[in-house]
Amino acid sequence: MAHLGGTLDLAPDLTITRMGYGAMQLPGPGVWGPPRDHDEAIAVLRAVVEAGITHIDTADFYGFHVSNDLIREALHPYPEGLHLVTKVGAARTADGEWVMERTPETLVAQVESNLVHLGLETIDVVNLRMGAPEAAVDEPISDLVGALVELRDAGKIRHIGLSTVTDAQLTEALAITPIVTLQQLYNLVHREDEALLRRTAELGISYVPYFPLGGFTPLQSEALASVAARLESTPQQVALAWLLQRSPNIALIPGTSSRAHLAENIAAASLELPADALAELDAIEQTAEPVRAATH
Repeated sequence: MAHLGGTLDLAPDLTITRMGYGAMQLPGPGVWGPPRDHDEAIAVLRAVVEAGITHIDTADFYGFHVSNDLIREALHPYPEGLHLVTKVGAARTADGEWVMERTPETLVAQVESNLVHLGLETIDVVNLRMGAPEAAVDEPISDLVGALVELRDAGKIRHIGLSTVTDAQLTEALAITPIVTLQQLYNLVHREDEALLRRTAELGISYVPYFPLGGFTPLQSEALASVAARLESTPQQVALAWLLQRSPNIALIPGTSSRAHLAENIAAASLELPADALAELDAIEQTAEPVRAATH
């Protein structure tokens, strides 16, 4: 698994490759409706498994069940060692609008929907999604985490994670249950979450940056382009490699609906950035502009 950045042990029964795959780009434009190319979407998912990746991130609200349905079509029955991670706390309306739905009752319904569309009896990891990429929502989460604990005790999920949370919310959740992963906004130009990254590393919790390549606003930097040119790599590969070298507990979930792009992303895990390149990338000025997206 060296070509995938190695592996992370999140729990005795949960080991993932650090290079994973995010299913957000499988649906059509706006993360809504069927994919532009159904056969290519199926081929991408099968190529993910063939490459040895054991960590697929999804959500039932990606395309209004589309991503989960494609995953099931392409990969069910799932190979041993493949871990599916989903998230709850958000939803899509019938006309495609992003909405937040965070009550114990809606979380239970969302987990059940994920189970149905993925064709599973138990989901490996369910992340509780709080806030939007622009900012976390600083509010108590004990009741919501408690609902997921009940689902875990009922055998519906194996492990619990969090997404877009504050340090205080992580502390609150840890007082209730072990947390195996944290999914947050973090990349070369958005490093506001540095303290939580360090804390999760100390606690042995995996940290999964979403929008590792900028999301709906692709990363742009003269320094990034310069380093990529010197290393004969793409800026995207350098940005992913930087994240893998940033902290040993980071796992990546770059998304794509193209097999060629998937191969480029996987190659980034084998790219070793020299000290001078790391220093140049570390010095990139952080942007003050928020990520303009309702969810991830």
